[in-house]
Amino acid sequence: MNKVYLAGPFFDDKQRERVSQVVSALKENKTIDGDNIYLPQDNQSEQYEQFSKPWQRAVYLADTRQVHRADVVVAILDYKDDEGNEPDSGTMFEVGMAVEARIPVILVQFEAGRVINLMLSESLTAFFDVNKNGLKNLSEYNFDILEEKLTENKIL
Repeated sequence: MNKVYLAGPFFDDKQRERVSQVVSALKENKTIDGDNIYLPQDNQSEQYEQFSKPWQRAVYLADTRQVHRADVVVAILDYKDDEGNEPDSGTMFEVGMAVEARIPVILVQFEAGRVINLMLSESLTAFFDVNKNGLKNLSEYNFDILEEKLTENKIL
């Protein structure tokens, strides 16, 4: 059973709903340890005042440690729908860490037909488009085999 680090923005209701949908799909997957899906949003070092220096350090250390403990990083690309195509910078930092550590990266996109950055398209192991049965396919994907599934989106 594979441990997952789920990277993605969780700053508003729509973003949190996307995270919830991906978590549900992962928990249905027989090759994922549903009790070992790390959600940064659930690990916010609440013993410190949010955004204080101790809070920042604790969150950074916890999240980076968990990326390295994961068998796979699943990242949600969508960030601010009304501001173009750029993914969340924190999510992309976590993806970069995973790539450098040779941890497979699975990308999930909710907004159809968005352009994908070349660095992301070349670093992913699999891509799931929610508009093309992506959540169902994610729930059935074999994380033990990690079959390559490239994006058909335009590359930037």
